[in-house]
Amino acid sequence: MLYYLFQYLEAEYQVPGARLFEYISFRSAMAIILSLAISTIYGKRIISYLLAKQVGESVRDLGLRGQSEKAGTPTMGGLIIIFATLVPVLLFAKLENIYVILLIVTTLWMGAIGFVDDYIKTFKKDKEGLKGKFKVLGQVGLGIIVGGTLFFHPGVTVKEETNEPAPEQHELVDSFQNIREMGPEIKTTTTTIPFVKNNEFDYSSLISWIDPALKNYAWLIFIPIVIFIVTAVSNGANLTDGIDGLAAGSSAIIVLTLGIFAWVSGNIIFSDYLNIMYIPRSGEMTIFISAFAGALVGFLWYNTYPAQIFMGDTGSLTIGGIIAVLAVATRKELLIPVLCGIFLMENLSVVLQVAWFKITKRKYGEGRRIFLMSPLHHHYQKRGYHESKIVVRFWIIGIFLAIVTIITLKVR
Repeated sequence: MLYYLFQYLEAEYQVPGARLFEYISFRSAMAIILSLAISTIYGKRIISYLLAKQVGESVRDLGLRGQSEKAGTPTMGGLIIIFATLVPVLLFAKLENIYVILLIVTTLWMGAIGFVDDYIKTFKKDKEGLKGKFKVLGQVGLGIIVGGTLFFHPGVTVKEETNEPAPEQHELVDSFQNIREMGPEIKTTTTTIPFVKNNEFDYSSLISWIDPALKNYAWLIFIPIVIFIVTAVSNGANLTDGIDGLAAGSSAIIVLTLGIFAWVSGNIIFSDYLNIMYIPRSGEMTIFISAFAGALVGFLWYNTYPAQIFMGDTGSLTIGGIIAVLAVATRKELLIPVLCGIFLMENLSVVLQVAWFKITKRKYGEGRRIFLMSPLHHHYQKRGYHESKIVVRFWIIGIFLAIVTIITLKVR
């Protein structure tokens, strides 16, 4: 909203400093400052309100050290993250931008699913919360919305380098003073393959090899892939939210990395220099990412050990959904196994534990386990590690994975 206000003031009255709001870097900086302020200042008030309403966590006895001390800690802290993200976005972002609209819808959609789950657990005293099939149904619904929008919306395009003159093309001068030309905006389902020289892959090729005319039906491939990504990443974030500060800190690292991808992909100069896909208007996602990262870091003020509040499914499902949409929108979803390696390890530990238990029970008559407990962070708790040590070491691994992911910008 402030963007439009200062745009008007600049056009009509030439107010000094109003043009600062034209710059993504300035609006991103303002967004992260405001989100940090909201999450830290108003976070305390939200915690006090939740305590007054007795919105406390019911902790199951898993035999973990210090677990009983967490009983009664307020949950639904994801409301802090959602509020601290949306307010700066509404103030500083271009609200007609399709990527920003998708991210706002994702935040509200996944936040609503998580809120219902937390509400059932807290107020209905049902530890199972929202039934799994309804969670999955919500994730699939979001995947359809996101996949359909990215495939069909005319504002979701890319520009590719061309050797032939094209209408309204941009000329760029690279570091070797060679003129490089960008063609017009085109609709495509291409994405980025890491560590490959010609690193673009078109999802439509999965169906067009049968008949080139089937390229128009590539949405039959693309949308299910988006559904899978949204479901997998949101569940991964949900499983990671098991000890104080782990999910919020790991997610902040991932989100800031995606912010770099969004900014360079939306900047025609840097995308050309780094030889990556140029995605017009995607740079506007940087404002949302900045606000979201600020909200996560501000939430950590109260969520680090010993946590004064838990994010609950209201936060974890929202975080996972946003990360998934950001990765798909920046066309870096194939980097998710590396960038979201923490989520992947947590997911795999549960899948392997359950699968191995069932296999051995069928074979030997009793189930056996790979880990002392899953998800993975509980395994290390069972081994006697303090949860603060586990969290910090997971953060370090997350930073390492983020650096490896960023390196892919130049490694071919």
